[in-house]
Amino acid sequence: MRSYSRNGIDCAVGVHYLGSLDKGQILRTFFDYLGITTAIPVTRMGQNGIIDRYIFDSSTGIQSPFDMPQGIDAYADNLSRAFPLEQHKIAKFVVPLHSAAKQLHGLEFLYAKDSGFSLSDQFEPLGNILSELQCSPELQSVISIPSCWLGVPLDDCPAYYHNMALASYLSSSWRLNQKGSDMADAFGARLKQLGGKIITGEEICKINVQSRVVQGLQLKSGENLKASIVIGAVHPKLVLQMLAQEDVKPSYRKRISNLKDTHGIFSAHVQIDATTHGEIPYNIFKVDTDKRSNVADLKYYQIRESEKKDVNLLSILTSGKDELWAAWEQTRSGRRGEEYRAAKEQHASTLIAEAEQLFGSFEGAKLLDAYTPLSIRDWVNSPGGSAYGVSRSSSQILATALLNRTAVRGLYLAGQNVTAPGIIGSIMGSFSTVKLLLGPDEFNKMIHL
Repeated sequence: MRSYSRNGIDCAVGVHYLGSLDKGQILRTFFDYLGITTAIPVTRMGQNGIIDRYIFDSSTGIQSPFDMPQGIDAYADNLSRAFPLEQHKIAKFVVPLHSAAKQLHGLEFLYAKDSGFSLSDQFEPLGNILSELQCSPELQSVISIPSCWLGVPLDDCPAYYHNMALASYLSSSWRLNQKGSDMADAFGARLKQLGGKIITGEEICKINVQSRVVQGLQLKSGENLKASIVIGAVHPKLVLQMLAQEDVKPSYRKRISNLKDTHGIFSAHVQIDATTHGEIPYNIFKVDTDKRSNVADLKYYQIRESEKKDVNLLSILTSGKDELWAAWEQTRSGRRGEEYRAAKEQHASTLIAEAEQLFGSFEGAKLLDAYTPLSIRDWVNSPGGSAYGVSRSSSQILATALLNRTAVRGLYLAGQNVTAPGIIGSIMGSFSTVKLLLGPDEFNKMIHL
């Protein structure tokens, strides 16, 4: 959720827009329960009929641009207009999307008696489902964009996760009226109101375990914090590093160590002239496809007002391209030297030039900052610079099942790696962990969402 400032302008990192924050929708329900709704002011997107605009190369044969509007039915209508010969296929695809929205907002995944999802039958890869429907490659390309938000390719993306992500944004989409850091601070302030204490600047070097039962934490300073329950809201591989060899079974260590993660991202933040490039109330995705119309790469653009008069902020996000930064893999942020900085600036310049083909000249633009997967690795402590943590792929379903329950009694996981990435996915995973702690019956008595 954090953001940072460059030249007096706030630069977002992970939160560019939120889904399902209207009354009766899942994120609003979570925010209301946690008591932070009023502390996070937002503006609704899609009031001009567009939440996301997809721009495809003219050679693909896809009607471009394709606009993702608010509402599942409106989305289906736009698909039907773009692909008039495939309306019956689109109608079939939309049925489970409606179901996903209903179960998402009804919190059925949380109050179900079993520990799995109500939509577990949708763990089949979306690519298989679209192929069975005999959707054209072009239609598949448009439908598959949300799987890229999850960092999972279409042929390995469970339909459940795709439909959950798409349904959440179609239900309603919102932009923050504040800094991402202010949003993080709202959560922190609420935790303190409830009696919680936040300790910063203290590295945890070990989780203390005796006879495979958690005892607490050891800080690098030497201080020990006793606790019968420890919850790690970080990557499972990092939790594993804090455990001694004998604390967990070899099979559990192997399972976690072998988890595949999602890719990293490269991002550039650019100061542009507000008089020639006003704020755009929707997001833009430039979609690169291969010869079979599969999505090969995405470039995400957002132009928003900044804190400075007559200056707007262009944010660009795209794939991390690890090979570009391999030479600096053994270095740490702030110590990579001038060659690394030049390589970042050169890559950012290429992306800015490509953006000018869509938006027109950015004369006088100033690159505020650019970061690579190595930056994410060092600042967020995400293995390999993964942007979305553990890959929630169909091929990894069994390995990621019940990730929030560890092999140590009293030790649990939470956050984006437990259920799904994003604000909704992270909170969902955390409530699921609370359910594990309390047990289903006690959870249903105590937690009234």
